[in-house]
Amino acid sequence: MNTNIKGIYLFISIFLSCLMLSSLQPATAANRDEILKVYNWADYIDEDLILEFEKWYHKQTGKYINIVYQTFDINETMLTEIEVGHEDYDVVCPSEYIIERMLKKKLLQPIRKDVIAKTNTPSYFDNVSKFATDKFQQMAPKGSKINVSDYAVGYMWGTTGFMYNKKYLTADDLQSWGALYDPRYIGKILIKDAFRDVYSCLICYARYDDIQSGRITRDELVGTISTENIMLVENMLRRAKPNIFGWEVDFGKETMTKGKAWANMTWSGDAAWAIEEAREVGVELDYLVPQEGSNVWFDGWVIPIYSKNPVAASYFINFMCMSENALRNMNEIGYVSVIGTEEVLEGMTDDSFPPVDASYMFGDAGRAAHLNYVYYPDKSVIDRCALMHDCGEKTEAMVEMWSRVKGDSLNVQMIVIICTVIGTILFFYFSRKYRLYRRKVHRRRRLALLSKTQ
Repeated sequence: MNTNIKGIYLFISIFLSCLMLSSLQPATAANRDEILKVYNWADYIDEDLILEFEKWYHKQTGKYINIVYQTFDINETMLTEIEVGHEDYDVVCPSEYIIERMLKKKLLQPIRKDVIAKTNTPSYFDNVSKFATDKFQQMAPKGSKINVSDYAVGYMWGTTGFMYNKKYLTADDLQSWGALYDPRYIGKILIKDAFRDVYSCLICYARYDDIQSGRITRDELVGTISTENIMLVENMLRRAKPNIFGWEVDFGKETMTKGKAWANMTWSGDAAWAIEEAREVGVELDYLVPQEGSNVWFDGWVIPIYSKNPVAASYFINFMCMSENALRNMNEIGYVSVIGTEEVLEGMTDDSFPPVDASYMFGDAGRAAHLNYVYYPDKSVIDRCALMHDCGEKTEAMVEMWSRVKGDSLNVQMIVIICTVIGTILFFYFSRKYRLYRRKVHRRRRLALLSKTQ
């Protein structure tokens, strides 16, 4: 690219940047009280609700509000923008371990439930199930008396387990996380690229004898991360490498549907979506949580300390706790809301599913409810699931462990690919050598014949 063209591109870039900054000026100056900045995961809301909230908010308060809606893909990216960049997002949706970290670092401000309570606006915060509220309280920093529900309200939740292709595997094949080492599944297992989730599950497997004997609980195991336990999980993952097809981010459904992988260690929400999508092409997938136990994860709404509009943010969180909005969000994104009302139970009931004990979510009314067991596992499954926690000072050790395992994890497919590439290179290399040799021999023979005829 020549200098003139570079200059033109630079001018255009500066011009567009200035244009964008000028367009954002109202949101950062005089009209900031009419702006609500929402930061959420991508594809994690029924977007029609955004405009509907603006109308609802005006009806409730008489004030106008415009939502600036942005998305993120990684918890840590969002956290860095707030902690280091002091971004003035009004409401964000982090995962449980980030909520825990934000509480420790005093990066959250209270939800203004008291303001809403003093108005004619109904409060929907109590629609959140006690199950979720109790789990959120486990995020409180040790030794503190913080009521977590004052700072965070649940949004979606789920478990981690095995999604599997019923053409190749049965539920009995995957009752234990030990299936990761079964020699019958070489190169046929995907693992979610999420070290906290994987660690939480595998440490329950590694120390299952301690759990059964009562020497330790799953909550204690998952909540207290030690160097010894990190090494245990690393060794388990190394042993499992021959069976690992890959580290899955969002390609699990396609790989499973095509039969390239038979099982996927993944999140229940991803599994539910994949099961439905695969059914449309005639492939039967299913999901279960192995007997040793698993993690239960949550995402929730919080108001960062740098929010400029915490009251409007509180109204937004309240709006998301309405039963009808919870149902719409679930229908749109395929994950499960923490809202445990009769309306949600009725909306999610499907007689095509066998009954499950979902009393943990819906009380007595959910004790024998016909619900999708991927969305709402039986209470016996929930009882063997522990909440994930922030790794704290062990975060770096966990990241390094994960990097080591993935860095030298040459699974069968990778080995085949590498060998094929090397073989192809060697083939062409020696073919060329052989052709040169043949030419040299042929040339010598011609010279020899010429010398005889002279």
